[in-house]
Amino acid sequence: MSNHQLLKTKHRRMISESFRLGALLALVGGFLDAYSYMTRGEVFATAETGNIVLMGLNLSRGNFPMVLHYLLPICVYAVGIIVVKTIQESANQYHLIVVHWRQIVIFCEACVLMCVYFIPQTPRANLFANVLIAFVSSMQVQSFRKLRGLGFATTMCTGNLRSAMDRLYSGISKGINREEIINSLRYLGIIASFVVGVIISYQLTARWGTHAMPFAVCILIIVFVLLVREPREFE
Repeated sequence: MSNHQLLKTKHRRMISESFRLGALLALVGGFLDAYSYMTRGEVFATAETGNIVLMGLNLSRGNFPMVLHYLLPICVYAVGIIVVKTIQESANQYHLIVVHWRQIVIFCEACVLMCVYFIPQTPRANLFANVLIAFVSSMQVQSFRKLRGLGFATTMCTGNLRSAMDRLYSGISKGINREEIINSLRYLGIIASFVVGVIISYQLTARWGTHAMPFAVCILIIVFVLLVREPREFE
């Protein structure tokens, strides 16, 4: 078997890189973004670009209290990355954990989101809730970065859209490359899953407000179960 075939076999076996699991996580990403906007002060908590821009604007105006307001979720997002790396390296080093390290991350995400469920809707409480959602987003982005061997994101769409068009161009510019076209469709499918998550979030939060959060937790439970079959020899 050639190296290329071995690589394709590896990606087929990696549940964490499968389209099915990526679509579920993108569903959660879309849900959380709409949830934070609809119920937690009209902010998008899963990506920090907006917070960095607003922090810079307030810094230029000398509005230092608002600088700290936006700096907090950025710092927590960064901490989430470090937490995931710590979990991964500890699991690989000691081999004492009976579940895959990504399952530990998903379990932590579900627990944090259940904490968000109990946070009341006040300006200060919403800030804390959005910080926790940012933490969950960073853990998810760091833990699930590949889609069949290709880079992708589960809580934002800009990079996925760029990759979709890049792969589509590669697939049609010099004759039909079926594999590249399929890769483009995978990226578009992830974006579609994100949009579905937004739609579901809108419908559920319109009816139940902040109490819609268990939907995201249930999806994460499904992801946790799917990861039972994740092989470890490729870690």
